[in-house]
Amino acid sequence: MQIRLLGPVDIAAGGEIRTVAGERRTAVLAVLALAHGEVVGTDRLVEAVWGAGPPATALNTLQQHVSYLRRALAGGGTIAARPPGYVLRVDGDSDGDATDVARADRLIRATAEADDARERVRLLRAAVALWRGGPLSGVTGLEDDARRLRTVWLRAQVALAEDRLRLGEHAGVVADLERLAADHPLDERLHGLLMLAQYRCGDQPAALRTARRLRDTLGADLGLDPGQPIRDLEAAIGRHDPALSAGTAPAAAPVPAPAQLPPAVRGFSGRAAELAGLDRAAARGGPAVCAVTGPPGVGKTSLAVHWAQGAADRYPDGQLYVNLRGFDPRGAATEPAEALRGFLTALHGPETLPDEPDELAARFRAAVAGRRLLVVLDNARDAEQVRPLLPGAEQSVTLVTSRTGLSLPGAHAAPLGLLDDDAARDLLAGRLGRDRLRAEPDAVEEIIARCARLPLALAIAAAQVATRPGVSLADQAAQLRAAGGGLDALDGGDPATDVRAVFSWSYRALRPASARLFRLLGLHPGPDLTSPGAASLAGEPLERTQARLRELLHANLLAEPVPGRYALHDLLRAYAARLAHAEDPAADRRAAVHRVLDHLLHTAHTAALAVDPGRRPLHPPEPVPGLTVPRIGDPDRALGWFEANHRVLTAAVRLAADEGFDVHAWQLPWTMTTYLDWRGHRPELIAAQTAALGVMRRIGEVPGSANAHREIGRVLHRLGRRDEGAEHLAESVRLYAQLGDTIGEARARYSWGLLLTGLERHAEAMEELGRTLALAEAAGDLLWQGRTLNALSWSRVQTGDLAGALDHGARSQALLQRAGDRHGEAFAWNTNAEIHHRLGDYARATRAHRQAIRLMHDFGDRASHARMLVELGETRLAAGDRPGTVEAWRQALRLYEQLGDPAAGPARQRLDDLTARPRDGA
Repeated sequence: MQIRLLGPVDIAAGGEIRTVAGERRTAVLAVLALAHGEVVGTDRLVEAVWGAGPPATALNTLQQHVSYLRRALAGGGTIAARPPGYVLRVDGDSDGDATDVARADRLIRATAEADDARERVRLLRAAVALWRGGPLSGVTGLEDDARRLRTVWLRAQVALAEDRLRLGEHAGVVADLERLAADHPLDERLHGLLMLAQYRCGDQPAALRTARRLRDTLGADLGLDPGQPIRDLEAAIGRHDPALSAGTAPAAAPVPAPAQLPPAVRGFSGRAAELAGLDRAAARGGPAVCAVTGPPGVGKTSLAVHWAQGAADRYPDGQLYVNLRGFDPRGAATEPAEALRGFLTALHGPETLPDEPDELAARFRAAVAGRRLLVVLDNARDAEQVRPLLPGAEQSVTLVTSRTGLSLPGAHAAPLGLLDDDAARDLLAGRLGRDRLRAEPDAVEEIIARCARLPLALAIAAAQVATRPGVSLADQAAQLRAAGGGLDALDGGDPATDVRAVFSWSYRALRPASARLFRLLGLHPGPDLTSPGAASLAGEPLERTQARLRELLHANLLAEPVPGRYALHDLLRAYAARLAHAEDPAADRRAAVHRVLDHLLHTAHTAALAVDPGRRPLHPPEPVPGLTVPRIGDPDRALGWFEANHRVLTAAVRLAADEGFDVHAWQLPWTMTTYLDWRGHRPELIAAQTAALGVMRRIGEVPGSANAHREIGRVLHRLGRRDEGAEHLAESVRLYAQLGDTIGEARARYSWGLLLTGLERHAEAMEELGRTLALAEAAGDLLWQGRTLNALSWSRVQTGDLAGALDHGARSQALLQRAGDRHGEAFAWNTNAEIHHRLGDYARATRAHRQAIRLMHDFGDRASHARMLVELGETRLAAGDRPGTVEAWRQALRLYEQLGDPAAGPARQRLDDLTARPRDGA
């Protein structure tokens, strides 16, 4: 007998198919079958069948459903009552698999030990053939399980396509990949395989069209560019790289030299003396620092980017750029530690980074030593913000812009003032053409005078003229003259410069809907936003909003520093906010803020669950009408979304607190937790959760407080602050127990058990983890059962109980695979490898190590990856395989060196000792 879940739920027995009458009975069978022989609590069954509001008769009706199912299973299975619920036992089919899900898992798992691509293809084809349509079809309430099973199917299809490409079956795989790519338009891995297959079929144009379609879709839906692997593959296809030929698998590309400079400003003119000064300073040698200073709108960023773009070829090891936002109207300046994390990620790719700012600065200096880099630090607040970001490399140049003088010893000073008349005319000519200027010289002079020779004001005026070619310059000058009457200077600018007049004139030329969007942009938390974010802010359809954004771009009232992301100059942001408060009713402003906070919360919540499916979902407020929420279902894409938007989310938390949106003020930090943890932003995580705790205490949000205490406690433990961490974890356990939330209490106790393991208090740790396991089993939570069993397995390894460790480990792996927790599964494989190593079975230990490493590599968790490589080397050394040991330890050393990890020293010493040691018998 077999329960079939990968399509409509039914029972296969004796060559016939038995259907289950009734949707609720089918749901009970599906939940029990998905538990794969584990007890499922009645609470879980009731929730699956009736949702959040079960009737008073739910338990009696559940018993009736179980009785019906026992009759349906007669002869091949039974449902037994086991406190606190029921367990399904099925005599498996001829292959011993009680469910088709179990069979698929077994087949896919077997590919990890198959070295031959043909054998893997056979196994994967058999696995994907088990899906008969949408999994759990016709069953409501199990959407998360259905989504997980669809993800398993997709990963199997991708793995199948990869192996078929290795076997040279590119012609046969194209059609399958085209269908998959059409169904999953944001999946970069799928599109990369399709591009490679199309190219190997001799259709380079089709491969390049696939790349363009992916770029357009990502830009429209998420405001993001494809990742580096796709960009590298597209470039390789464009140049007919021989490495892409059939029979060769594309090697993992090294992290390319960073090229972070924004695009140069169109029509840049003047500033010849300042540019020459920068050339001389850069040519002097040594770690040159150049400081470009001046009032807002004077063109500091334009000058810096123009010079840097022209000089980029002189710095082949890369160009780094960060906007430090030292004068952001909302006070959201970029902290040096955050900028350093961005630089190190650009140089090395995603990696585990230290938490302390001094350690980050030291790692940055080590990473750039000996390199020729160009670093642009834009919009700095003061020297204190800049100093940790100076590379110190002899052949590097750092260009800093700021509104204030910077006390940086030895720096070349390049103060900027207003343009002279000739340079102002050149700027207008570069945008309007000299013929148009020659036709109306008096109007040109008046426009220059009204703009007070300020580059920002001139650029906006020129953009307005360029978009209305049928209007004379004299008419435009007259409108500017009329707009300037009685307006005072914008705060923070030069009092002699009436830039508000220019802004006002340009603003009044906008169509009403675009003018409204411009005002609302002043209310956005910043520092930038995507078109879906702008559409939500305005409460309008995406296509209509994109047209408004284009109008603002053409009017030079908005910038697009990165494709698909939009930002206002600080002066324009302040002006837009002032207009919004003057022209829009308070209720409309609050509604716009509500929409954008809802947009960010619902998008971030979806992304957080995609990154870590083991997290318990929140219950965000019902979204207000008018939202545009991008589709994010892929973990890699979700991490990319957080990478691009985490500064926006941080600013949104402050905005929510300031405007009294209490639920958003604590739920937004919740969505960021996994991203901040995995990317090493742990102090920021603690700060965000601590602020959220303050809000939750005030409004009486106890479940959220329990979760925040757990997050803070486990991160403090990882930072070595175990006493503080223990206090938070104890409070989390107390609050969850008070709530009667068994799975929440299980997660808090799990973190407490890990803390005890770190202290080598293994008996206490196993006792605490035993309580955790009982709670997870009572709740029917497979993922947390799996994670807890692995933690117990590791504790038993430390105490020498290898038989017990092996039993716990086998159960852990099976549960984590069924739960789709790949990150947890990697650690379970690693524990399994350690057990077999201690048992002396080095072949099995090696296979387990390699599976753990393969899974961990997908997450970019380089510290864990390196540690696993070291342990693989130890296993190979014990097996007498010195070449295998050397290769594993060399890979680990490379990762440690990239991380700047202190473990690099011991790893290097061990490798040197091994390679210097004579071989046995030599």
